[in-house]
Amino acid sequence: MSVTIKNPANRRYTIRLFALMTAYVLFLILAKWAFKRGLAEGSLAYVLALLPALPIIGVFWAVMRLLVEQTDEYLRMLMVRQCLFATGFALFITTIREWLQNFDLIAAGDHGFGAAFFWFAGLGLGALYNRITLGEGGCA
Repeated sequence: MSVTIKNPANRRYTIRLFALMTAYVLFLILAKWAFKRGLAEGSLAYVLALLPALPIIGVFWAVMRLLVEQTDEYLRMLMVRQCLFATGFALFITTIREWLQNFDLIAAGDHGFGAAFFWFAGLGLGALYNRITLGEGGCA
């Protein structure tokens, strides 16, 4: 089954997202493999630990790039609305989690469920919000 994306900005976004997520998986496998075998020490450990974060940061860039490249003003408005929803959602969740952690009500370690995770979850919820309130889906 073939999927055709007609909007050029969305097509470029999809290609960027695929490349970044592929890099994320590969970097994560490499980092986990090196740490598990005790090959990561000193400065190399820091580089390997941060390597999977780079494609995640790249996804933020890709989403913002989509906003810049989107020529349809209505689709751009939907995407901005979706991003604002994601930002508010991530700030809401991380603020609550941090205060619960400050008073030792939940453990401090989040094992990767940081602000980026909640922003991406919020991006999906923002698309759902767009669909429910406007009968349209978000761009991403």
